Amino acid sequence: MTSIGGAASSGMVDWNLAVATATRLMRPGPDVSRDEARAVVAELRRHAQASEEHVRGFTGLGTEETHDTPLLVVDRPGWVRANVAGFRELLRPLLDKMQERRGTGPGNAVLGAVGGKVTGVELGMLLSFLASRVLGQYETFAPATRDLPAGANGGGRLLLVAPNIVHVERELDVEPHDFRLWVTLHEETHRTQFTAVPWLRDHLEGEIQSFLEETDVDPMTVLERVREAAQSLAGGRPEGEEGDEARSLVEVVQTPAQREILGRLTAVMSLLEGHADFVMDGVGPEVVPSVAEIREKFQQRRAKGASRLDMALRKLLGLDAKLRQYRDGERFVRAVVDEVGMDGFNRVWTSPNTLPTKAEIAKPADWVTRVHRKPEA
Repeated sequence: MTSIGGAASSGMVDWNLAVATATRLMRPGPDVSRDEARAVVAELRRHAQASEEHVRGFTGLGTEETHDTPLLVVDRPGWVRANVAGFRELLRPLLDKMQERRGTGPGNAVLGAVGGKVTGVELGMLLSFLASRVLGQYETFAPATRDLPAGANGGGRLLLVAPNIVHVERELDVEPHDFRLWVTLHEETHRTQFTAVPWLRDHLEGEIQSFLEETDVDPMTVLERVREAAQSLAGGRPEGEEGDEARSLVEVVQTPAQREILGRLTAVMSLLEGHADFVMDGVGPEVVPSVAEIREKFQQRRAKGASRLDMALRKLLGLDAKLRQYRDGERFVRAVVDEVGMDGFNRVWTSPNTLPTKAEIAKPADWVTRVHRKPEA
């Protein structure tokens, strides 16, 4: 196994232990022969190449630009390793700050080593849960490692998780070739978004770092917020919140300033996910013959979820909010394109100032008025 954390493994998070834990706990993939696996990988690569042309033609984005973003068809452990590398890079400033706050005395070093292992195990458990569910991912903040290349100058990489795609296509009983192309259309849209809009990655990273900078690194404060989250999830909400819906851990562990940042991030993520769904369905009828059947069955799967434990974990991780992002974002994109056409919608990519707010995602006409209003005579 490739070392992820290096010297940092003895810090706030034992990254290598997170990878090892996730790999040990993750579910086995579907039963496929070696020849079948090779054929799936080859087909996904072909579909990704074809999807790039379909997406750019439909959206008008990046029709002349070239990029060096690699495509990686991975298994579940490969997805875990890629995401741990991304987490470590993205969270480095926060973890360094927490390390400084904790101090460097002998007792603190021992506690830190133990805490890092505990955190590594917990992160590994969460990743093992997610590793069997993700079909594909454009990994925006992706540092290159020995076995996981990434684009130059901070560029990302596109991941397609082959065993999960095979598992879902069998579960839904849909035409495999159509489903694989349908999935790659969605993920290729994300790659196109970031490669065609150069400022988007830096803008997102700036928002995330601002969110992390606002994090209170006092351990007792963090513990209290985790306890509040647990009470909320268990139904025993803190006093004064009896009328609120249960909130996810991500929603609870934040300051007022973080709530503002999270609102902006939610709007951007809704836009990106909704745009990918819109493009996937827009291109689909021409190149995916069974797209209507796939979409119907996949939506039912999204809405239904699985076991009670699965639903509880989805709530804890905020995955139910992600499902809302797909729906709200797709409605926003569709409404704007209907009103001002694809070229008019593409003004959303002009600058951070033309991104929709969280309120505008819910009221697309407000975004159209703000961005497309005619100057007064």
